[in-house]
Amino acid sequence: MKTHPRALPPAFLTVAAVCCTVFAWASAFVSIRSAGAAYSPGALALGRLLAASLALVTLLLLRREGLPPRGARRGILLSGLVWFGGYTVALNWGERLVDAGTASLLVNTGPILMALLAARLLGEALPPRLLTGMAVSFAGAVVVGLSMSSGGHGSTSVLGVALCLLAAVAYATGVIAQKPALSFGTPLQITTYSCLIGTVACLPFTGQLVAELPRAPLSATLNMVYLGVVPTALAFTTWTYALARMPAGKLGATTYAVPAIVVLLSWILLGEVPAWLTLLGGLLCLAGVAVSRYRPRAQKAADARAPQAAGTQGR
Repeated sequence: MKTHPRALPPAFLTVAAVCCTVFAWASAFVSIRSAGAAYSPGALALGRLLAASLALVTLLLLRREGLPPRGARRGILLSGLVWFGGYTVALNWGERLVDAGTASLLVNTGPILMALLAARLLGEALPPRLLTGMAVSFAGAVVVGLSMSSGGHGSTSVLGVALCLLAAVAYATGVIAQKPALSFGTPLQITTYSCLIGTVACLPFTGQLVAELPRAPLSATLNMVYLGVVPTALAFTTWTYALARMPAGKLGATTYAVPAIVVLLSWILLGEVPAWLTLLGGLLCLAGVAVSRYRPRAQKAADARAPQAAGTQGR
């Protein structure tokens, strides 16, 4: 008798998608440091989105998913303009004017805004456990930001702070726009067409990219391509996969793990040994994510019984 391999549980796939997104987005901070030294903010954004679009369109054609349904198009348009286009340029520009620690702190106000917008516009609940976890993680992000900016190597400007806050707003707005669109289209469709919209929005930077590409070192160009393929094409697809299966506010809280992973990757890849205060902040970030994701055993059992009860009533 032929046996078929058991499918992986949906909950496991969702957690795997979240972990992939968080690690990929954390690695982006390391790559941006290299590519940003050779490319201006707009050129880096366009190059990154071009690489991502090529990878995503190829995958979309292979899977034959086609155009997104009409109901998803408004969310795709807003997400593409605000998140893929606006966020990428604003963050690239902001990190030229403020140090990495301050930028990380400012951008990490995004999940808080995301949870508030999700509660107001999408009707999502704000359970005390989520709010507590976000508070702990935000405290950790503050500690990481202060510890990384205390060395005096970076500079802070009003414009840089404003750009990083603008990036945080774009991040939160893009997620809230994506959530309803996922009721109509697949994660790959939403990601691909949002990325294409963002690429079109960044086309005015074509002249800068063409002028800077021949002068840029190979390592910077490879990092730009990596930013497009992994933190954008792959991670945004796994993000939309998870977003279709869990509340936006709760998913946003998981990205508080990014500063902690950035510290770890900088330690491993760049040889930057973190101070004890930075390590403490990273642990607080991870602890907050754990608190926001924790569900008591009784609640897990109730959630597991709910689909069965619904199926019984439908018979």
